Amino acid sequence: MKKLLPFKTIRGRIITYTAAAMLALAIITVTICFTVFQSFLRRNQIQSAEYNLQMVCHNVEDTMNNFTALSRWCSNNGEISHYLEAFKDRTRMPSISSSDSPLRITAISTYTRLKEEYRNTPRASEYITRVIISPVNRRNYLLVSDLAAAGTPDAAGTVARASYFEEMCAAPDYLWDGFHSDPFSLVDPEPTIPLIRPINSPYSDQVIGWSYFSVSSRLITDSLRSYPQPPDSLLYVTIGSQSYVLEDGGFREGIPEYTAISPVDGSANNPETQVQKIRMADGSSCFLVTCPLGVEGWTISNILSESAFFAQRQVYLLIIGFITLIILCMGAGLALTLNKAIGRPVKRLCGKIDDIARGDFSRMEEIEGPDEFGIIGRGINGMSENVVTLMDKRVDDERQKKDLEYQILQSQINPHFLYNTLNSIKWMATIQNATGIAEMTTSLARLMKNVSKGTAAQIPLKEELDLVKDYFLIQQYRYGGSITLDCRIESEELYRCLIHRFTLQPIIENALFHGIEPKGCAGHILLSAERVQSDRLGTVLQISVTDNGVGMSREQIEKVLSAQSAPSADFFRQVGIHNVNQRIHYDFGEDYGISIDSVEGQYTIMTITLPYRLNEL
Repeated sequence: MKKLLPFKTIRGRIITYTAAAMLALAIITVTICFTVFQSFLRRNQIQSAEYNLQMVCHNVEDTMNNFTALSRWCSNNGEISHYLEAFKDRTRMPSISSSDSPLRITAISTYTRLKEEYRNTPRASEYITRVIISPVNRRNYLLVSDLAAAGTPDAAGTVARASYFEEMCAAPDYLWDGFHSDPFSLVDPEPTIPLIRPINSPYSDQVIGWSYFSVSSRLITDSLRSYPQPPDSLLYVTIGSQSYVLEDGGFREGIPEYTAISPVDGSANNPETQVQKIRMADGSSCFLVTCPLGVEGWTISNILSESAFFAQRQVYLLIIGFITLIILCMGAGLALTLNKAIGRPVKRLCGKIDDIARGDFSRMEEIEGPDEFGIIGRGINGMSENVVTLMDKRVDDERQKKDLEYQILQSQINPHFLYNTLNSIKWMATIQNATGIAEMTTSLARLMKNVSKGTAAQIPLKEELDLVKDYFLIQQYRYGGSITLDCRIESEELYRCLIHRFTLQPIIENALFHGIEPKGCAGHILLSAERVQSDRLGTVLQISVTDNGVGMSREQIEKVLSAQSAPSADFFRQVGIHNVNQRIHYDFGEDYGISIDSVEGQYTIMTITLPYRLNEL
């Protein structure tokens, strides 16, 4: 046998294709894993930063909402308005002995109420360093503070002289202008967020005073104290138009320069969170996550750490490399296994084929086995052993063919001899005036002729009915005339409908032997045929055979249709109801065939459904 190149052999191609498939699988797996892992890692980093920022935002938002609520309370409280209205034109507090001494009680009562509300506001004593309620003349103001040096002279004037006072006081709502140094602290002033709102007269729109709240920057720095911040990440807060970078537990004004590249949609859980890919001044790319702090104009932003991202990515790359190594090892193992499982059996099979080509037809046990190659080997061994036997069998077949032709001729002679004999019996019975014998002989002759003549699988309904009538006539003599058959055909056209040979006779036989005879009384069989229009099958021929016998149970019906019932001992015992049903199924499908309806002790109806087809005359 000609030796083939490795790639030309089936074994070589299988091994090559397997190696290529495993390599492609490894590349695809690495690509998909790397893309998915990196996307997952980046999304996880962004969402983790978002979650941490939102925790800070919730803390700051809740606290600031409480503080602004206290500020609005001061602007709308009746006691404070009454106090400011009473002291708007007074430059000093009245003495105890003066006629206006009740105003002192008003001032003390208002101060007590203000301090009580201040104490009841959550975290106010922790982060609001000073509260001042002052008339427009900046005299007789109310000051609430937990600081030791709270009693600063001319505190209201100090606030009023601040650069931001007039603008904030005239603003329609809270105006946020970033952090400002505490005007009352002379040494290392702490950054504060001023809240300044005017207070109007309850009787007109005239401004009669103002409120001042000094909120410490510690409100934000304390919330960020536990925030995870790698060395190369950056955290900054924007208040109004000012931004401040968090450094060493404090804030430095300004942020590093960067350029926005593109927004990153769908990576954050909260639709209000903004995620952008940015480029820093040194050319490096990173991601910026910005969350609203819950106060109008306040945001907190985090420039994510790329070193932390790359460190986690290295772990994923090790996992991907390990997966790739496993795939490649599996591919190498599979290639070796296929080489062993395919190469050796193929080599033995090729050797056996060479032996057969040289005329050696002996059996080789080595090429047989439990797998597919073993099956091929058994086939080759069987073929090699049967070559001579097949040649001898061909000679025997020629001899048997001649014997079969002789038997066919003999089988054609026997029916003619039977017809002639039955006709002779008929004429002798007629001469001797034995009418019954003559009728039975004539019916039997016609039956035998129908059995032996013709090869057509289907015949007109009229011919099938003639056969049934001949069969029933013989059975009438057998039962002494106690049985009757009534045929009702809907129209003359139905006589031309095609039906399988010997379809009705097995059903009539079943009605006689298994229905009427066990009942032991006179029996009646009704055979009807009609044309029926079906929504699913169209026009069909429906033939029903009804008897008044013992009926059938559901189990008996299933046995009859599945050929589990005992065979009949009659002449036509080889053509049973199951046989008829199967022939109809084979030719026309499962929608056609025999159905049985029966009530035990009353009746049995067998219905045959066939396609409506007429015999072409």
